[in-house]
Amino acid sequence: MIKISKMSGKLKGFKSINTNPLTNNFCNKMQTTNNICKKCYSRRMLKEFRCNCVPPFQNNSEIFSSSILSEKELPSIKDKYFRLHSHGELINDIHLINFVNIAKKNPNTMFALWTKRKDLINKFKGEFPENLILIYSSLKMNKIEKLPNHFHKVFTVFDKENADSSHINCKQKCSECYICYTKNDITYVNEHLKYRGRSI
Repeated sequence: MIKISKMSGKLKGFKSINTNPLTNNFCNKMQTTNNICKKCYSRRMLKEFRCNCVPPFQNNSEIFSSSILSEKELPSIKDKYFRLHSHGELINDIHLINFVNIAKKNPNTMFALWTKRKDLINKFKGEFPENLILIYSSLKMNKIEKLPNHFHKVFTVFDKENADSSHINCKQKCSECYICYTKNDITYVNEHLKYRGRSI
């Protein structure tokens, strides 16, 4: 059964479909490189005070990455805005297809998907629906990357030593902002680095 999470903290009021980064081959590989993934809040939380979330997130990982789900198997979403991954990353092309199909099934909901998997986005052969916003997560902290093909926005994290007030336009409370959940003229979204859900 697919687990839909009710989020807290910055994402209070939002729901999300999450998967398990601890068993994601891409995430595990990225942990060994010199990039933002070394400071992954999701992995830290799942190993510490959110360890109870590991089984349902792992179940989602297996459901979404193993086969293309039928429309009947996909969840019906009633929310105006919905996040695809507040924990986790795309596992494979099947996972992406299932997320795209969720958006197609629920045209009255605006979905936002954060991912570093440019390879999977570029490989996708179908049409991305209008109610799906693709947000590229910059690999490096304090370094805004160029907007990749097919993406709508770039999300970059800054630590307190490098965060100029003119850079930071993430309000830390999605329900008071929505710039990531609407198609607008804001392409680059910048956030302070968080620890256990708090900015530092």
